[in-house]
Amino acid sequence: MFPSALRMRLGRPEDARAIGALVRRVARRWVLPDQSPEAGAALLLRFSAKGIRQRLLEGQRFHLAFLGEVLVGVSAMRGDSHLVQFFVGTRYQGRGIARRLWQRTMQDAVRRADTRRFTLNASRCAVPVYLRLGFVLAGPEGHSPKGMVTTPMVLDLDAAPRPSRKRA
Repeated sequence: MFPSALRMRLGRPEDARAIGALVRRVARRWVLPDQSPEAGAALLLRFSAKGIRQRLLEGQRFHLAFLGEVLVGVSAMRGDSHLVQFFVGTRYQGRGIARRLWQRTMQDAVRRADTRRFTLNASRCAVPVYLRLGFVLAGPEGHSPKGMVTTPMVLDLDAAPRPSRKRA
């Protein structure tokens, strides 16, 4: 079950250092082992506080999840349809934070742009997480233009099964 004390808000430029620290720490543990040294170094560079601050200033939306004052999760969407970052701190995984963070991110994109189709390029270790969130494979694992080993995935809200509503 997810923590009732979970608080979420949009990221601000002054959050860039904390965002970068969380995503680099999680990426080193879970993503980099499946990447070449060159792709891993490029990924960590994109997760620098300077790079994140620039994307925030350019209007990219980062959703942040906190337990108390501790940043425990980050998601970032490009163009209200492509999930480019999605990380939950290792010690906080398995508590439903990822699901709540994704729901918040998805609902924001639907509200802002009426997005019905979401895409992402999953690292090998994240594929099972995205499958549990309703995404499906959109192609085989391959290498991105930046050399990352990823699997394309998609979530089409119009094709996804909707929960049935039983009447009493």
